[in-house]
Amino acid sequence: MRYDSITEAIGNTPLVRIDPAVHGLRHTDLYAKLEMLNPFGSVKDRAAWNMARPGLADAAERGATVVELSSGNTAKALALLAGMHGLRFKSVTNRMRVPEIKELLLLLGAEIEELPGQSECLDPTDTEDPLTRFHQALAGPGSAHLHTDQYFNQRNTEAHASGTGPEIVKDLDGRAPDWFVACVGTAGSSTGVARVLREHDPEVRVLGLVAHKSDFIPGIRTIDEVQQVGLFDPATYDAIEPVTADEAIDGMLTLIRRCGLLAGPTGGAAYHGAVRRLRALGEPSGGRRTAVFIVCDRAESYLGYVRQRRPELFGRPPRKDSAAALTEAEIREEARTVTTGDARRWIAGEDPRPLVIDLRGPRAYAALHIEGSVNIPDELFDELVRGGLPFGTRQPVLLACPVGEKSARYAALLRRMGHPDARSLSGGIVAWRDAGAPLVRD
Repeated sequence: MRYDSITEAIGNTPLVRIDPAVHGLRHTDLYAKLEMLNPFGSVKDRAAWNMARPGLADAAERGATVVELSSGNTAKALALLAGMHGLRFKSVTNRMRVPEIKELLLLLGAEIEELPGQSECLDPTDTEDPLTRFHQALAGPGSAHLHTDQYFNQRNTEAHASGTGPEIVKDLDGRAPDWFVACVGTAGSSTGVARVLREHDPEVRVLGLVAHKSDFIPGIRTIDEVQQVGLFDPATYDAIEPVTADEAIDGMLTLIRRCGLLAGPTGGAAYHGAVRRLRALGEPSGGRRTAVFIVCDRAESYLGYVRQRRPELFGRPPRKDSAAALTEAEIREEARTVTTGDARRWIAGEDPRPLVIDLRGPRAYAALHIEGSVNIPDELFDELVRGGLPFGTRQPVLLACPVGEKSARYAALLRRMGHPDARSLSGGIVAWRDAGAPLVRD
């Protein structure tokens, strides 16, 4: 094949059947849509090109900078597209959580700006959130930027309604699958594909997968975060189910080792969620069942993410004192939580007062934090507890994170390690703020 531009290679990705000996579903044809084989390496290539393309000529004439609120694959694709057109690209996020992606973006010439925010998805109803204010400024008249706006731009969805969805139907000989399974990030791919599949067969079932509340899976939102995405419509999905980071890695290992697919954690989550749901349904009563899931990107960018959670895969000893290793049952059993009101009384009470540890990133901490708290971002705190308790058992500890999920996990871990009084702020900094409790700025 010969192309005049690399953008002509976007799309038309393979649909590969997963051997039933791998998933164990005898009467199900399970297919992986390999979006990892797009030229820039992910499903986001389609949306990035479709969103940026109409404005690139004008942006080049004005010398504008391409800007997107992204810390992952959309930013990577846009950085490459901007460079091809002689434009600068800026990635804006509340936190770059995958070091390999950050390094790759810098290699591509991207500028990275980390603004404090409650989550990676901006909340358009929170006018005090710096990400929201930045988003509003980009959307205003006279902006010097080309803002692709992946969370709200309908061209994100249209990229998949015109490409990914029709390709699946074509490769299934003009039929829609019985089930379509997709992880939910910006919701562009799941929404666009679902629309096309249901036009061919209204009986198609769509499963949306989100990250478990206390977990981080690159490219997937939690059920709380996804509510803030402008393209997300609950009516798109027949069911929405959570996936844990461990399940995503297990699925990724199956695709890599058993299927020869160098899938990343998001593809692993999609495979695990698809098989889990199909097994729960039981074997079809008559004929065969067809299901399709999306492999969003490749494994190479997530080696550090996997190493942190599964060091034994890299020849290192398993981590005993790891928050990521705790099950949800263990967290519920071990974690002690405290409400905002009780926390304020505890902080203002007699000695020993608690050491308040804010687990958020430094920019979010600098924007607003509990007075007197100490900022130890969660990845650094994770390193500290690996070497044992980082403070004496006589020192009470109050842990805080954005919404109280991650702090509960660490509170449970500290109690398992022998700390008698480690508690989590219920609802996190968001609940503290919403209760009108005081927050200070650096």
